[in-house]
Amino acid sequence: MARMNPEINAGSMADIAFLLLIFFLVTTTMDVDSGLLRMLPPPIDPNAPPPPPVRERNVYVVLVDAQDRLLVEGQPGRLETLREQTKEFLLNPNNDPNLPEMRRETIDNLGEVLVSRGVISLQNDRGTSYEMYIAVQNELAAAINEIRDDVSRQYFGIRFADLTDEDLITAVRRAVPMQISEAEPKDIGGRR
Repeated sequence: MARMNPEINAGSMADIAFLLLIFFLVTTTMDVDSGLLRMLPPPIDPNAPPPPPVRERNVYVVLVDAQDRLLVEGQPGRLETLREQTKEFLLNPNNDPNLPEMRRETIDNLGEVLVSRGVISLQNDRGTSYEMYIAVQNELAAAINEIRDDVSRQYFGIRFADLTDEDLITAVRRAVPMQISEAEPKDIGGRR
């Protein structure tokens, strides 16, 4: 007489394996890449003429040394005040001859507006910490975004981030260009 092989019910084992898989998926964390959202400029055409020189009054120099110290326009600066200082520079509300030139430009959907010729030059040391570099970048970008918000509210009644019409977004970007020039990291100084 043939012996019967006892069968093992594997249904409950599959349920347990599934529950364990779900448990590990829910409880583990995945590292998410973080960084700055920046679009790189297109490659430079080797046959194109060189850009015109930028006048010194139109350049806002921000330096970060190896000890994460901030130097704004040759003076010691603080991260807490960098945003307001940058806005003051770009807007030049009192038409100060030491701040950037303003040019009148006619922009679709806005009409005639004053556009700053200011360029922010960000330079950092090779030893600058990534955290400080990101913090300075964020403050500079936030200053420009706040100015864009003000322009958007003035002309369209809503924040820049809430605009959905591509023509209106382009108009505000032309009125408040994000001109941040980053030099290659170098040894600025400040090492102990």
